[in-house]
Amino acid sequence: MASQSSFIHTDTLYVGARDLVRLVQRQGLPASIAGVAEQLRRDFLRWDDFEKTPRIANHSRDGVIELMPVADAERFAFKYVNGHPKNTREGLPTVMAFGVLADVATGAPRLLSELTLTTAIRTAATSALAARALARPGSRRMALIGNGAQAEFQAIAFRDLVGVRELRLFDVDPAATAKLVRNLAGQGLDLTVCASTVEAVRGADIVTTVTADKANATILTPELLEPGMHLNAVGGDCPGKTELHRGVLERAAVFVEFEPQTRIEGEIQQMPADFPVTELWRVLAGQHPGRRADEEVTLFDSVGFALEDYSALTWVHDTALSLGIGQRIDLVPAQDDPKDLFGLLRQERAVVRAQ
Repeated sequence: MASQSSFIHTDTLYVGARDLVRLVQRQGLPASIAGVAEQLRRDFLRWDDFEKTPRIANHSRDGVIELMPVADAERFAFKYVNGHPKNTREGLPTVMAFGVLADVATGAPRLLSELTLTTAIRTAATSALAARALARPGSRRMALIGNGAQAEFQAIAFRDLVGVRELRLFDVDPAATAKLVRNLAGQGLDLTVCASTVEAVRGADIVTTVTADKANATILTPELLEPGMHLNAVGGDCPGKTELHRGVLERAAVFVEFEPQTRIEGEIQQMPADFPVTELWRVLAGQHPGRRADEEVTLFDSVGFALEDYSALTWVHDTALSLGIGQRIDLVPAQDDPKDLFGLLRQERAVVRAQ
């Protein structure tokens, strides 16, 4: 154990998984989603302030491990995240993540935080933010295809931020749907369990696909589309993993987060390099009209982008400080003489001998 004399506390706030649960419980999940959505909106509106790059990915047979960096003039953020669909067989989450928020001026890490639960919140907040800008006004019925770990967050985000009141549910795993129904009981949503994707999407204003299989799937095909639908495609988020038939993309106006990344990982990986898309920030900033007609089919090809994690980490940092949640940790040693890192070892050895 380091002594107080040899290790000076750095200003690093640690928010672990239990801390984040307490934070969300104190705030309430609806308020947490709304808070992240508002931070997202503000950050998307200053798009050009950020230095952006597609995430760095290490792909294996069973999954992917990724690093997602982004920075503005004041803060640098990154997220470590995996995606391993088979993990549930081993009792592990499909997605596990943590992140860091640091000062650009010094490089000092100011926040180390869990991002597994936070990613679910920010993904739902991003989906609802996009739907609020792209779906037809008055959209109330949503098909939710894929009822796993992300589904409840999507349901609550669309209820509160978009106005969805009816959910039509389908998953190839009936247990996942049963779990979702239990968790959404008493949440003010009319739930209908469907026997197929075809049944679920019939008459839907919005269709959210959030499946986990690492495969080129065709969950939605062109014949399932209805005039005016908004599609929220969340599950396709790495090379070789898609949810939509390419004919769906050909019939829709497609919106993305960061085009260079989505070309590699999103539904549009199926399309030619010149296939037209619009980045969502342009719609939020009023540079693009978004939906052009009530009958138009719109598609948000969501893969998750580092700027969203910057927004989420900023919200976690500010909210944790305001609520007094988290703890200070010695993530980085500090010495009386910053040039004498070796001397730190002599000091600690002396402390051990004294004990």
